[in-house]
Order: sequence, then C-alpha cells, then structure tokens
Amino acid sequence: MKVVIDTNIVISAAISPSGNCAKIIDAIAENKEIQLYYNEKILFEYKEVLSRKHLRITDKIQKDIIESIKKAGIELGPNPSEILMPDESDRVFFDTALEADAFLITGNKKHYPAEYFVVLPAEFLKIFDIAN
Repeated sequence: MKVVIDTNIVISAAISPSGNCAKIIDAIAENKEIQLYYNEKILFEYKEVLSRKHLRITDKIQKDIIESIKKAGIELGPNPSEILMPDESDRVFFDTALEADAFLITGNKKHYPAEYFVVLPAEFLKIFDIAN
C-alpha cells in the first residue's frame, strides 16, 4: 500500500503521540507493506511547520520525525496536474499521491478535490485495519 501524508498528520503525530496520526506514522515506520512517498517540497513544509515555536515540538522530536520519514519513504518528484485545487498550496501532496498511485492521508479533506484516495486518518486506520 502506498501513502502520502499531509503536514497536519505529521504535526498531530508530534503533538499527540498516542493519537491516530501517531499510529499512522508508527505503522509506516514499522510496516514494510506501507510505502511512504515524499519529495523535497514536502520535507521542507514538514520541517518548517514542525519548527514553529508556538507548537513547542522539541528539536529531537522534529529530527526523529524527519529522519523516520526519510528512512521509510521514497522520494518522488511529481508531475504537476491540472486538476483544480481548493487550496493550491496543497497541490504538491495531491500530485505526489497521483504520481505514486497512493492514498493521501489528511486531516483537511476540504483542501483537496473529492477523490477516493484522499482519506482522513480514522478512515485510513479502518480501511487497512490498523489497530486503533
């Protein structure tokens, strides 16, 4: 199974280590059947948001998350699509998921076109029977 994770999933996992988003990150790191895709633009956004002072995410947690993503993931530069986006700033996640034929896991489905592969964390956990 192939996945792309939106930044809000990474942030939620860092803030709430026992929540659904953390379970997804853990499953990606531990499960060879889940293949994560990312690219430099996605990593840049993860790093930028994780480092925001008001979130109070320690440098160690920030580093651990980014290293885990790099270790578990495959870098993929997507071809830009011409699909209309409700939030153009999220195009890189959508286009990467399209290119990889992957699920896009997000907490903000309204930022993306209504496509079967754009799923909420709880939907992903249920669909793929990952322990809640």
